[in-house]
Amino acid sequence: MKLKGKRIAFFVEEGFEDLEFWVTVMRLREEGAVVTIIGTAADKTVRGKNALTATSEVAASSVSANDFEAVVVPGGWAPDKLRRYPAVTGLVKQAYEQDKIVGLICHAGLVGISAGIVKGHRATGSLGIKDDLVNAGATWVDEAAFRDGNIVWGRVVEDIPAFCRELVKAIAGE
Repeated sequence: MKLKGKRIAFFVEEGFEDLEFWVTVMRLREEGAVVTIIGTAADKTVRGKNALTATSEVAASSVSANDFEAVVVPGGWAPDKLRRYPAVTGLVKQAYEQDKIVGLICHAGLVGISAGIVKGHRATGSLGIKDDLVNAGATWVDEAAFRDGNIVWGRVVEDIPAFCRELVKAIAGE
């Protein structure tokens, strides 16, 4: 259990990518991490793109990056909603500035863009946000998953295993 006791903030919002959320949450928990589901409000149940649901435990406005060793944002349509909340982008930016691991997969790069943390980094995600990442100052890389600095990037659903491997290694300090 490489992540025993590590505290991970994991964002959720309406339209999250079901597998990017649930598979990654389960993988982190399997490694012993304490995963806290964070939303725009506490106790808010939202539906994923493929009809699975998830419920936030706390609101982003009620926690700090100081409470966690890493933050993770799944893709889907949720990142476009999450990026509109200063509490969300502020938490992601604060974690990044504290040199904590920030995991972004698929469309989650939109949150990274709005948090102002992608400039100068290699980045990947859904092809749908390639131009957004490039226009925000990132260098597009078409790879399944990788770490650049303290950001772990994942491309799409098919790349969840590679994203999880990179994420676990990064949070474990490997």
